[in-house]
Amino acid sequence: MHVTRARGRDDLVPEYRWALPSVLLGDGREGRRVRRSLRDWIVDIAMFLIACGITLLGLEEIQHDPEPLIAVEQVMGALSCVAVWLRRRWPVGLALVTLTLSAYLELVGGASIVALFTVAVHRPFKVSGPVTLLALITLVPYLFLRPQSDIGPLEWGLLLMALILTIYAWGIVIRARRQLIWSLRQRADIAAAEAKRLERERIAREMHDVLAHRISMLSLHAGALEFRPDAPAGEIAKAAGAIRANAHLALQDLRGVIGVLRHSRPGEDDTVPDRPQPTLADLPALVEECRQAGMDVRLDLRAEDAPEGLGRNLYRIVQETLTNARKHAGGVPVTVTVAGARGKGLSAEVRNPLGSRRPLRLPGAKAGLIGLTERAELAGGTLEHGPTPDGEFVVRAWLPWPVETTLEDA
Repeated sequence: MHVTRARGRDDLVPEYRWALPSVLLGDGREGRRVRRSLRDWIVDIAMFLIACGITLLGLEEIQHDPEPLIAVEQVMGALSCVAVWLRRRWPVGLALVTLTLSAYLELVGGASIVALFTVAVHRPFKVSGPVTLLALITLVPYLFLRPQSDIGPLEWGLLLMALILTIYAWGIVIRARRQLIWSLRQRADIAAAEAKRLERERIAREMHDVLAHRISMLSLHAGALEFRPDAPAGEIAKAAGAIRANAHLALQDLRGVIGVLRHSRPGEDDTVPDRPQPTLADLPALVEECRQAGMDVRLDLRAEDAPEGLGRNLYRIVQETLTNARKHAGGVPVTVTVAGARGKGLSAEVRNPLGSRRPLRLPGAKAGLIGLTERAELAGGTLEHGPTPDGEFVVRAWLPWPVETTLEDA
């Protein structure tokens, strides 16, 4: 089967194989020949039989013609019926030839009708319209050269004109339906691709927020062991225990993210239990963990019990901000202020003096603050960050807290 190469948006409808992925996606493979499906063969055979049937009905009209003309009619009628099998490859050329011949030859009419219908289905109006106009023009010589004894030329002409316009309208309806289905499928493919992209970004953001904190803690404790090899045995054991605990938690977080990526369902033998997601109530534990790592962190928590979704977003923002402070302003005091109420929103402010000491240089993805801004905006809030005239670096986040909590917030 042949599929025409698209010349524009209106030409992106293939010939009967309208559901081909290569055509629907417009990837430049429309010009390749594709094997005919069973449906293609059924339609082609039906069109061939229709053309042959109309040709056989016209045999009675040529009985009184001269013998040479009858022979020409029979030959041209047979050839036009066989040419119907070429309608997919050359629909416009077939229509032009058969419509021109049908101005006088009676037995070419069946093939001309099939060709006109094919052009209406597979070509835009700028092509099918002129072809239909040619079909109407050929009626004028046909009415004079082939008069009917039982019906007047005016009535016969109106009947043929109605037949041509009906066939053309039928083809236009089929073409519009195929274009609608093609458009809906294209939109569905685009929506599915966009959903996959957003899901990948969400997983990447969650992985960054979780693992960056754990790995920075590991690097901090490992750096302390490296720069203080003569530390007391108790401090070394404490640092080694913190490294082991954070490595264990990082592995658990990594297994959870990989499980989501694989869409795996936990089995009986190898289960990956869902770890409880952090909420606003886990902020004191996060701050205490940072203190044990040597950070000077002060927490001022003045918020009611927020919904789980809202508290989780704010927790991740504070967690990533503390991670950035540990990376780029090591040794300076950090103040975390969280406040909010239902109907007024939930805000967090993390500020620290611009570090005078040399910060701990840890590799990063250079996307921490960008990811925080995206997380806040996706939750319907805002996030601002930057230095202040007082010589501090401040990160302010605000998230909406509606009066009525929805299932998504919970």
